[in-house]
Amino acid sequence: MVFRKATTADFEALMHLYRQLQPEDPVLTDGSDRKVFERILTSPLLSIFVLVEDAQLIASCYLNVIPNITRSASPYAIIENVITEESRRQQGHGRQLMARTLAYAWGQGCYKAMLQTGSKRPSTHAFYRACGFSADDKTGYVARPG
Repeated sequence: MVFRKATTADFEALMHLYRQLQPEDPVLTDGSDRKVFERILTSPLLSIFVLVEDAQLIASCYLNVIPNITRSASPYAIIENVITEESRRQQGHGRQLMARTLAYAWGQGCYKAMLQTGSKRPSTHAFYRACGFSADDKTGYVARPG
């Protein structure tokens, strides 16, 4: 099992995973998704991590390291788009992905890592608790345009 940052060659496999994560999202045909992907890959504060086994991308998440003035000027992290290939779930890959992603965030000096989930499934919340996240520490809110 290989844990690494995504590369330009991972784009199609990553989009396959994202279609499992957000099946209602439209398939973009104008190339804007690839342009954003390239911007993410070149930013020193943004990382898309992948788990690869037998040359297949089986899990991924997106880590944002955000500079911060408080907390002794320590950055914090936000994790988004956590996904494991449907056929590979319940095998520990997601937990391995999260452990390594958190280790990377701690190595960047982050004093905390946050994530949100829209899932109402108890198993999803149990997964995040098992990865070291607490739902009791903060309250998350989301605003959308309109």
